[in-house]
Amino acid sequence: MILSDLNTSRTSLASCSHGNTGKASAAPCLHGDNKPARLAVGMMSGTSVDGIDAALVEISGSAERPRVRLLAFENKPFPPDVRRQIFELFRPETSTVDRIGYMNFLLGELYAEAALSVIRKAGRRPEEIDVIGSHGQTIWHEPVPCTKDGYPVSYTVQIGEGAVIAEHTGILTVTDFRVADMAAGGQGAPLVPFSEYLLYRRENETILLQNIGGIGNMTVLPAAAGPEDVYAFDTGPGNMIIDAAVSALTDGEKAYDAGGEMAARGTVNQELLALLRKDEYYTLPLPKSTGRERFGLQYTQKILEWCQGRGRKLSPADLLATVTDLTAWSIADAYERYVLPKYHASELIVGGGGSYNRTLLSFLSRRFASYGVAVKTQEDLGENSDAKEAVAFALMADLCVRGRVNSLPGVTGAKKASVMGKISIPG
Repeated sequence: MILSDLNTSRTSLASCSHGNTGKASAAPCLHGDNKPARLAVGMMSGTSVDGIDAALVEISGSAERPRVRLLAFENKPFPPDVRRQIFELFRPETSTVDRIGYMNFLLGELYAEAALSVIRKAGRRPEEIDVIGSHGQTIWHEPVPCTKDGYPVSYTVQIGEGAVIAEHTGILTVTDFRVADMAAGGQGAPLVPFSEYLLYRRENETILLQNIGGIGNMTVLPAAAGPEDVYAFDTGPGNMIIDAAVSALTDGEKAYDAGGEMAARGTVNQELLALLRKDEYYTLPLPKSTGRERFGLQYTQKILEWCQGRGRKLSPADLLATVTDLTAWSIADAYERYVLPKYHASELIVGGGGSYNRTLLSFLSRRFASYGVAVKTQEDLGENSDAKEAVAFALMADLCVRGRVNSLPGVTGAKKASVMGKISIPG
């Protein structure tokens, strides 16, 4: 099925066009636009390194107004030793080229298994699937250009070898989405706002979509928005500091605060919160993005050291309540700083792992009540918080192999829209 589709599509490149230009595309179409519905697997493993989210979706409709139906979703947790090795790659002193190369191929194996598993869950066969889109595992993201060698170089590293996924599944695979946007002068993040614009925009209301993974990111969809009106940015830490603090406080026994139960027993320490709010990231101009290199283990270690300094004795619950409220404050501050001067939103729709943290949602609801903004979750809309980002990469992969634009340069700061993704063709 895959090879016959490729042979057919290569004979009709002239009919392939970018999604919002109507002009003939310079990018090859590996699947024709005449197929009424396509099956795509999307995969995502985020900065929390919880595991692999895999979604199988059916995509129909036009490129400008696609219809996406979720057929199956699974989360495959990383084996503990693999998770430990991934975390070692986040630190330059323990991230060596041999370790990166090994993990790149090992994750390719794990992503391939996850893709095949979710296909089986849906009662489908690999030969029925048109494309796999895998974001991969980010181990470093540096969106601010460095000019030390005379060129403005920004860079990003996502691992999880696409050729391995394609070989073991027999399915056309798209990976490494961020780099095309960065080559065009963008920050390579956030990327999910592209699918949010296609799937969530409303004619009469401005809404905010807030993903809370390891990092928090907000998408602003103004009422009746065109693609040039959408903007998005990373708000700061999502679950990252909370998870790292839980791991440190429990000597690794727990990886996260399930339901926010530990934080619910504590009281926010206003002195520490005020100190954390001073980080310069919160006031940087848009576009902006961040990651573990700023708010990772080293950052959390400094917080723990502060808590033990000069006779301070914050209880574990108080510390977790404080860093949980930091996430809530950073999202509210972002709304007030970057959105409210132009738009008043009606809803903040929360997705990602943080949407299951009841204490965090309570803090968010309290802070956004003063703006008259209702806080809802993806489940309140009948959607799946866990699957949302995986679905996004299925959609972006489908557009990539059809040679269609799948980025929003107004969001990332790129000079132009790109067809993002590197394509691995199975043998």
